[in-house]
Amino acid sequence: MIKYYTRACNFHYGKYSKFLINKKLALPLCGNKHISFDKIEIITRKKNKISSKFINLKDIKNLKKAEKKKITLDLNKITSKRRNFLKNINFSKPSIMGILNLTPDSFSDGGVFNNYKKANKHVIDMVKYGAKIIDVGGESTRPGSQTISEKEEWRRVEKIIKSVKNKYKNICFSIDTRKSEIMTKSIKYGVSLVNDVSGFEYDKSSLLKLRKYDIPKVLHHMQGTPNTMQIKPKYKHVLLDIYDFFERGISQIDNKKIVLDPGIGFGKNLKHNLTLISNISLFHSLGFPILIGTSRKRFINQISGINDSKKRIGGTVASVLFLLSQGIQIFRVHDVNEIKQSMLVFERILSN
Repeated sequence: MIKYYTRACNFHYGKYSKFLINKKLALPLCGNKHISFDKIEIITRKKNKISSKFINLKDIKNLKKAEKKKITLDLNKITSKRRNFLKNINFSKPSIMGILNLTPDSFSDGGVFNNYKKANKHVIDMVKYGAKIIDVGGESTRPGSQTISEKEEWRRVEKIIKSVKNKYKNICFSIDTRKSEIMTKSIKYGVSLVNDVSGFEYDKSSLLKLRKYDIPKVLHHMQGTPNTMQIKPKYKHVLLDIYDFFERGISQIDNKKIVLDPGIGFGKNLKHNLTLISNISLFHSLGFPILIGTSRKRFINQISGINDSKKRIGGTVASVLFLLSQGIQIFRVHDVNEIKQSMLVFERILSN
């Protein structure tokens, strides 16, 4: 069996992007005329053999029938405007998801915000500096972390979750959990998005229980569990394997209100992470908004060596700005103000 994949590439921005689109020399990415592309990479997978080629858009007409059919379908998804199904979020513009870890042991800020007063102040600050989504988590999923009980996880997040509906009416709150009972309890108190790092595979009843709520979901990829995911992760082809995982996951989610997250650092080594980041635009051909979390991740340390720092803001900013140039819609970060500042400057330069 031969399978084809389409990756938009050779991007243009701002005024020049609009000019190329008007001249029919480029196509808009996700319906946004401020970013366009005029080339695609076609990746072919036949059993375990992978090949690829780069072509101009005008040369698509010369492809073989089966290949042309698949590429045309992919291009329709790549260029279509994303449906705005998430509370107060416009997918035509990049949004920041601020991280709120209510845990004693998360990899970067464990124990910093795990009481209500500190957590509430952190939410206020993140919203002030530009976060449109707040991702609330009560269980650490750092490499090597252990699963905690549902009772303990709910105890950690309950007070913040119960204050969501009345105190933060214009902010989209996300619950970061693998447990269906935490998901359903949170939804009843006004949470607008479910973010399960297991891709809804840890608790097999999750998707069934969520059907009656019509809630948007993050389809996140992770190989293994937090306790095992960094023990020699292996893929046949990390980019295409995760694409195929997304295809299967999308087919199982009934309301199609889906955000895709390839899970940087979740069962991936340095090479896997860099392959995903540098080729991230492949996932636009699935037709859904994309969320990426590179904030303070270990791959930054692996690249920077002696230039590593505690918060890894430099490495986080570098990865976010590259991903922004590839049309990514949501960025999950710890340092909201610094990331927002970098995005504002970068976007102004691109649009000038």
